[in-house]
Amino acid sequence: MALLRNGLRQSAGRRAAYIASAVVTLLFAALQLIGLIALRGNEHAATLVILLAAVLALGWTFMPLFFPSGDETLDATRLVMLPLRPRPLVRALLASSLVGIGPLFTLCLAAGSVVAVAHGTAAALTGILAIALTLLVCVALARSVASANLRLLSSRKGRDLAVLSGLVIAVGIQVVNFGAQSLGRSGGLSRLDPAADIIRWIPPASALGAVDSVSQGSYATGLAQLALCIALLAALLTYWQRSLTRLMTSPDGSTLQAAEPTRTRARTHGLTRFLPEGRTGTVMERTLRYVWRDPKTKAAWVTSLAIGLIVPVFNALQGTGSVYFACFAAGMLGILMYNQFGQDSSAFWMVAQTISTTRDAYTELRARALALALITIPYAVLVTLVTTAIIGDWRPLPEALGLSFALLGSMLATGAWCSARFPYSIPQEGYKNVAPGQAGLAWISIFGGMLASALLCAPLLTLTIWLHASGNDHLLWLLLPGGALYGWAITHLGLHLSAPRAAARLPEILTAVSRG
Repeated sequence: MALLRNGLRQSAGRRAAYIASAVVTLLFAALQLIGLIALRGNEHAATLVILLAAVLALGWTFMPLFFPSGDETLDATRLVMLPLRPRPLVRALLASSLVGIGPLFTLCLAAGSVVAVAHGTAAALTGILAIALTLLVCVALARSVASANLRLLSSRKGRDLAVLSGLVIAVGIQVVNFGAQSLGRSGGLSRLDPAADIIRWIPPASALGAVDSVSQGSYATGLAQLALCIALLAALLTYWQRSLTRLMTSPDGSTLQAAEPTRTRARTHGLTRFLPEGRTGTVMERTLRYVWRDPKTKAAWVTSLAIGLIVPVFNALQGTGSVYFACFAAGMLGILMYNQFGQDSSAFWMVAQTISTTRDAYTELRARALALALITIPYAVLVTLVTTAIIGDWRPLPEALGLSFALLGSMLATGAWCSARFPYSIPQEGYKNVAPGQAGLAWISIFGGMLASALLCAPLLTLTIWLHASGNDHLLWLLLPGGALYGWAITHLGLHLSAPRAAARLPEILTAVSRG
């Protein structure tokens, strides 16, 4: 409670964010509670609540890995200087873990699940124990996983792991959407009964399975399911206690002398040795290193790669897609060209020092575009091939690829111009991607550039529509080389128009990108 209270005192923004998230979570929990109560008497109620409990347990298990800074009590090393014994510390941390929005949401779901499946006095009494066990097992799962991986979560690799949260959420939403539509087309919840029959023996879902078993008169089965849940809770608490003991008594790498003498390792460049010589190759390597090492840049790339694949592929799997949806991959990655100087932050002054002529600015922008195209072009081809294979119609493949190349070229051109005209700062800390006071610049840069890119693609779109309308389907394959040539030409033109503006606005760009 003290950590929560002191954290909310830090800023009004933090209090507002916490209150807003609490209100949204409580509303969702209330709606879910009402829905579960309404399921009482439904023949598939047990199947649904058991699967919900399993999904909830997965969330409690893996969310600390993706959001390590979401709960300050996860880091037990803050208590390392206090004279605390492991067993009382586990009890105290477990009790503190029951305070917050997450435990309240879990409590509502467990209570609603018990109401949905409990019939009779014995089942109701079992349900009270099941609610407590479900909540305790979920919390113990989160704590034991976080304690076992605390060294990782507090390192740079752990912060990079949080980048995958956007990917997990995006994929999870699409999987749930796809699964719901599939169930709606093929008989509803009855298809999930075999899976529920297995999961009802896996804690903490086994606690709710015990309530259903007791409701049906299978008291021995219910007792066995409760025993499984209690055994897992005891094992988790024991493992958590040992992890805390090891964590709080073992020195970390920062307090140890290197056991081995410093050795000079040969520098391996990997794919960078195939890059061009001179400034172009250097800038491309720097840009690719940003993609691999900078958390904000990596987050943007992972999200764009995931959504660029998910949207066309999942629509194709649902039978509502088109091969033209594959252009979404080129569009999502093309957005990354906007605000190229913002990722440099205040370090842009070193780049500015090397730009003295329009030619230098052109080479800088061209190298950044080449680095982006180095990943985007193969990826766009891959997404288009996968989407086409799922749909099963290979005839529109050349025109879809041609349109993707034209769209990518248009976005590279407008992205270079927006990078020079509307630069903005990307804060290095927190989850915000725009510095305060620069949201308008970001909106103008991204959405204005996307609209301009669509207009630049109009000639190729018009040609595609005309070929289809005039019955010249045998000429559609020309759109592949035509789209590639058009994309290259429009990118070349955009870079030439953007270079003079970038060279003339170096001080303004440095000021804009250094605010974060």
